[in-house]
Order: sequence, then C-alpha cells, then structure tokens
Amino acid sequence: MNALLEVLYWVLIGAGCVAAVLIIITIIGCFLPRRHVVSRSVFTELPPDAIWQVITDYAAACTWHPELQTVERMPDIHNHELWRETDKRGYAMLLETLESVPPHRLVRAIADESGPFSGQWEFELTAVNNDCRLTLTEKGQIANPFFRFMFRSFMTPTWYVDLYLKALTAKLAQQPEAARQPG
Repeated sequence: MNALLEVLYWVLIGAGCVAAVLIIITIIGCFLPRRHVVSRSVFTELPPDAIWQVITDYAAACTWHPELQTVERMPDIHNHELWRETDKRGYAMLLETLESVPPHRLVRAIADESGPFSGQWEFELTAVNNDCRLTLTEKGQIANPFFRFMFRSFMTPTWYVDLYLKALTAKLAQQPEAARQPG
C-alpha cells in the first residue's frame, strides 16, 4: 500500500510540475507582443509581369513551394478569391485575396477566424532599372499567449517569409530567358 501511495505522490508531483510549466509559459506569453510586422525583399532580373504570373498562380504553388502539399480553389468570400493551402504536415489554411493590382500589389489574408494565428501578406513589385524588387511584408497576430511563447521561442517572425522567398527565388531562376528583362 505504501508503494502505491508513493507512486501516486510522484505522479501528482510530476503533473503539478507540468501544470506549473504550462502556466508559466502562458504568463510569459501574455507579456510578449501579440502582433509582428516583418518585411523582406528580393531582386530579380525578371519583369514584374513574369513574377506576378508566378505568385498569383496559386494552384501551381505546390509544384515549387516545398512546404505545400495541395492548393484548392474554394468558393469566393466577400467577392474575393479564396484558396485552401495544405502544408506537408496536413495543416490547412484558408487564404483570401483582399487586393490585387497587377503587376504591382497583392494582399492576401488568412481567412480562418479560429486558427492559432491570423494576419496577411502584402506583395509589392517595383521596377528598379532593369531589375524588379519584390517586397513581401507579413503582418501577423498570435492571440493565444501559449502559442505566442512557443512561436517566439522556437521560430523567428521571418521564418515563413524567408521560406517562401527562398522557394520563389528558386522558381524564378527556372523561368525561361524570354521572360527576362532585356540587358
């Protein structure tokens, strides 16, 4: 009987420690910024039109973005295009196109109200001499303090933007010579 009580005692101590850690993580998360804004730019020899074709061909994104498994067109929402992207881990996210000004500006937002995070990506394409600068700005928000702590501890706010731009740059490098700016 004493052995059973001792095991129960240690199980309760262990559970209390786990609960305490979770509470501490959540409390710390309450003090971390809820919102973040990050921006990255890449330069390419392609004209804005060629880049625009790639970034707005949502259905083809899973052929060049290594994190995407599927991309599906959904019924429009608020008269805006809606797409479901599912990543390699099976996490699905709805993305709504809020603004599209070809070939200069694109704004897409997470349309999932119940997800662990929300936000939008703004794409700006600017001709610079014979090059094009693509600037991608993420305006994100993580409401849940636990997820906020985990995000800040194990990821950088630029992680998704950098991953996307790396994959996009590789895709753009494969574009045919005819799409490149004249020298």
